Amino acid sequence: MQYNALGKMGLSVSALGFGAAPLGGPYGQVTQAEATQAVRVALDLGINFFDTSPWYQASEEVLGEALVGVARESYVLCTKLGRYPSTEKPSGEFDFSAARVRQSIDNSLCRLKTDQLDIALCHDIEFAEDFSQILDETLPTLRECVAAGKVRFVGVSGLPLAIYPKVLDQTPLDVILSYCHTSLNDNSLWDLIPYLDEKSVGVIGASPLAMGLFSDTGPQPWHPAPEVLRLACLDALAWCKENGFSLAELAVAWTLQNAPVATTLVGMTNEAQVRQNSAVVGTLPDPQAINAIQAILAPVQRLTWPSGKFH
Repeated sequence: MQYNALGKMGLSVSALGFGAAPLGGPYGQVTQAEATQAVRVALDLGINFFDTSPWYQASEEVLGEALVGVARESYVLCTKLGRYPSTEKPSGEFDFSAARVRQSIDNSLCRLKTDQLDIALCHDIEFAEDFSQILDETLPTLRECVAAGKVRFVGVSGLPLAIYPKVLDQTPLDVILSYCHTSLNDNSLWDLIPYLDEKSVGVIGASPLAMGLFSDTGPQPWHPAPEVLRLACLDALAWCKENGFSLAELAVAWTLQNAPVATTLVGMTNEAQVRQNSAVVGTLPDPQAINAIQAILAPVQRLTWPSGKFH
């Protein structure tokens, strides 16, 4: 496994990170036994970065149980706050208030069966009702949690890249998590790296499969991508099937080789996925296949979708 420094935090993280969102069941039921086996195999293969969130349904509880008995200093644990499941709103409930921050951190510590979180991120801040609340209330409260020893480092996550300068121009952060902008069809995070380096911010990349656009089964019906992007990805999948390639494997390998981030989070639910993804770390994806896929995706390069208040 390859390891990289995450910003200036003194953390050495595996190039491949374990995205634990699927452990909450959005792509299908996952048993605790399957999840525990996946997590333990990941640790054995050198993966030491685990990411979760209350928004991911039961993910925190499942991950916490899977890590019982594992030496706490052997892994880096990242979770989030501000976005929560809601039976009334498909996009979830957003609450970045100080009281909810404190409650969320305590709840996460309990679910994850630990007394300290390595990283706590404000989750999808583009959905905040008042963006100034993130600066004036949410982040200061998180820093109180740092002072109390409950959290080590703080940051933000979200889809639109514009959110990062919007925060960092006004307050420092330890780390950011950007997703769907280090993938075969969208490398736009590259443009922001010099700015983030100047701010001494650690960078976590996530979802090289673009939330399933590059999975070997195609995107889920709920995927927010515009139809033209979905169709292009299905064309890329068809090409891979005709030519004996796994689109998912190529997509992960390409991102791991090219993304200028400390760690890339890939959602995983079972041992087979962990082994498949770990096997491509440090490998070069087939160049002819990549060229063919990128030719198919050329008309939709850097095409994204609206999120929150950013369109």
